[in-house]
Amino acid sequence: MTVTATSVDRPDRLQPPPAKGVRARLIRLVPALVSALSGVLLYVSFPPRTLWWLALPAFAGFAWALRGRTWKTALGLGYLFGLGFLLPLLVWTGVEVGPGPWIALVVIEAVYVALVGVGIAAVSRLPGRPVWAAALWTAGEAVRARVPFGGFPWGKVAFGQADGVFLPLAALGGTPVLGFGVVLCGFGLYEIVRLLLRRRDGEVRRSAAVVALLSVAVPVVGAVGARALVSDKAEAGTATVAVIQGNVPRAGLEFNAQRRAVLDYHARETRRLAAEVEAGRAPRPDFVLWPENSSDIDPFAAPDAAAVIQGVAEAIGAPLSVGSVVERDGRLLNEQILWDPVKGPLQTYDKRQVQPFGEYLPMRSLIGAINSEWTSMVRQDFSRGDKPGVFGFGRVKVGLATCYEAAFDWAVRDTVTHGAQMISVPSNNATFDRSEMTYQQLAMSRVRAVEHSRTVTVPVTSGVSAVIMPDGRVARHTGMFVPAHIDMKVPLRTSETPATRLGILPELALLLVAAGGLGWAGAVAVRGRRGGDA
Repeated sequence: MTVTATSVDRPDRLQPPPAKGVRARLIRLVPALVSALSGVLLYVSFPPRTLWWLALPAFAGFAWALRGRTWKTALGLGYLFGLGFLLPLLVWTGVEVGPGPWIALVVIEAVYVALVGVGIAAVSRLPGRPVWAAALWTAGEAVRARVPFGGFPWGKVAFGQADGVFLPLAALGGTPVLGFGVVLCGFGLYEIVRLLLRRRDGEVRRSAAVVALLSVAVPVVGAVGARALVSDKAEAGTATVAVIQGNVPRAGLEFNAQRRAVLDYHARETRRLAAEVEAGRAPRPDFVLWPENSSDIDPFAAPDAAAVIQGVAEAIGAPLSVGSVVERDGRLLNEQILWDPVKGPLQTYDKRQVQPFGEYLPMRSLIGAINSEWTSMVRQDFSRGDKPGVFGFGRVKVGLATCYEAAFDWAVRDTVTHGAQMISVPSNNATFDRSEMTYQQLAMSRVRAVEHSRTVTVPVTSGVSAVIMPDGRVARHTGMFVPAHIDMKVPLRTSETPATRLGILPELALLLVAAGGLGWAGAVAVRGRRGGDA
């Protein structure tokens, strides 16, 4: 009897060999891998590394992964890019509190990147796609900087460009224009490579080639042209400023358990400077800047703390800006105090952008039900100030943006529009130990210096403290977890950059561009569906 082979005994005729199946599945994973690695590449472009240019291939890879994808696939690819970028960037948020809050923050923040990925995929078939895509990224950053709980702008592309050729764009239109230029250049780079590869198979439309080239050329040329806006020349004379870093007894969340020690450390370092001044080894400063939380003892309620500050001001012979925690009218305030050696406290500035889950706890009852330990970390919520901080040290006006506020465009800009001739960013990074956080924040201050053409000082309890010139250059800086001081002459400036004058307008313009791209993509999709139905 003859037996005929069937599909039952020869299954290999109905499905590909196992090796090919595995290869196909691996190939399908390539876009996901590229998205995640592109996100990691964007992280590596951020400080403390000076590899700013890696942002360009990061966005080129992201563009390749998203081109022509469905919205569901784009959502997943965008989320992977966000995780690759934000997981390592924000690891410092879990230094002392464990991985829970860090992971929760990243999981939420990556959603914004995922939604942007959907938009970028939608416009990826349109003419001029690099422009629409870069505008959508900027729109995503704008939303992330505002919601929820007042927003979290950390990780803006602009903050990774303090050492890059694109930095002068900050003076032209602030962080939105700087970030847009970098992302546009990255997407344009992908388009150039894509068109070069496509040229092997046939003609390339001239308009597409022009758009790709302009997407790379315009940000570079714009940055070169904007260098004329960057200057460190004095316009209102100079001032000799002293930045004090007193250090803390120990790092971590319990650094302020010895609050009197922190105050004494800063007093001791200031007296050391006073001795150098008396010996003629250092110039007498016009004013002295202490960090945030340099006196967690309220000097208005504790006479011994007030006596220490008064004694230091008299010893140095100059007014101090002291960071303190003050309770007034039942409100807890993160406050800077201008303390004159003759008249005592003259002005105060209350931090306006307080940090959620650090200085106040949103949804306290819900979070307490999940984990009571988290509520004990923030026992009492800080209240927000409601006025810009500009201290008058004699003829010199110094704008104040306390620590976390440096990440917010409006919180720095309105000090300049209220007359600040230089800016100070008093900070306390002791909670985050030796993580990259302090370098990321220092880079923000460098971008702000160029954005508003102002000297920026960064007094930090534990470092890195620095003096930054209006051109973004770090003139002097300290180490970490060492007592130190910086005493130097800095330029005062009064002119306003286009970024200062325009304020939010460049960001609004880019939001309109993003909306226009999405509208066009939506119209094309609707016409496509109608054509298919017909």
